[in-house]
Amino acid sequence: MIQPSSTHTPSNRPVHGGNLAWAAAIADCSPDSLLDFSASINPLGPPGSVVQAMTEALGQLRHYPDPGYGDLRHALACHHQLPADWVLPGNGAAELLTWAARDLAAAGTACHLLTPAFGDYGRALAAFDVAVRPWPLSLEGIGSLDRAASWPEPKATSILINNPHNPTGRLFALAELEPLLEQFATVIVDEAFMDFVPPDQQQSLIRHLGHHPNLVVLRSLTKFYTLPGLRIGYALGHPDRLRRWQRWRDPWPVNALAAAAAIAAVGDTAFQTRTWEWLPPTRETLLNGLQAIAGLSPLLGAANYLLVKTTTPAPLLQERLLRRHQVLIRDCVSFAELGANYFRVAVRTEAENDRLLTALHQGIAV
Repeated sequence: MIQPSSTHTPSNRPVHGGNLAWAAAIADCSPDSLLDFSASINPLGPPGSVVQAMTEALGQLRHYPDPGYGDLRHALACHHQLPADWVLPGNGAAELLTWAARDLAAAGTACHLLTPAFGDYGRALAAFDVAVRPWPLSLEGIGSLDRAASWPEPKATSILINNPHNPTGRLFALAELEPLLEQFATVIVDEAFMDFVPPDQQQSLIRHLGHHPNLVVLRSLTKFYTLPGLRIGYALGHPDRLRRWQRWRDPWPVNALAAAAAIAAVGDTAFQTRTWEWLPPTRETLLNGLQAIAGLSPLLGAANYLLVKTTTPAPLLQERLLRRHQVLIRDCVSFAELGANYFRVAVRTEAENDRLLTALHQGIAV
């Protein structure tokens, strides 16, 4: 008789945050009992407007979604003041990243990739055999908006970066990014966490789309609006490119509930304002609390997470927090440049952040 193998052992480390089944097996508790700091999700949501919109959309489940997603594209286009044909909704930003990688493969070029990098970039690029040219980011000076980056010479014709950067949280200034639009034939910018930056501080390249058909901006709705289980994101780019991506993919990638949720989300200005008012002071308090713990050196960032250097190996610290406190942090072992020397934590509510700090105090002291 074939015995089932365990998929939740400590050695089978996840490459993404939010793997509660894996963590619960270590903590010996139910996934619902865990306090998750490994996934950088807004703790204030989902917004009530989004839940209501999905409830009202339940009747649409008996029908196929509009294959053109007219209402959804119109809402997203209005949100960014773009024509609707410059918007392509997707099954999370991850799906659209797949088509971005296929685009680069079709062009037959290598891709500069800022490292450390979100693991899904490597997955997508490898799926289409795109040659990757790593471009290491210095961990010094993270968070400075006016520190000039040493961009590489464009020996390849494509570049893929994210802003704010994951996992460091650094926000690149437009002055740092704009030269790339002239240097590379294709520029893909993942702005999955840009919504967390207050509008007067955002450094988005969206306004450059009309003058640079080589630019693609990827956005996610799952993190800011607390919808990771729903899977909804979108690409902004030249209509010719987006029509090509549309031809490559399966029909109806966005379900009816996700479409309704997205329309409600981008229109909920009260929730957006509440998040912008909550995040900066809460993040600063958490940063200060982490700095007060011997052996931890958090790096200032502009998103809803903090990267922390640790003298206690992160996997060991992660296991201690799970077993003793049912608290999950994101080790950075999957980031080759960071390894066991770093972990990442989301910014959650004040009470939850206090629980994290207490657990870290005790975990470091062992």
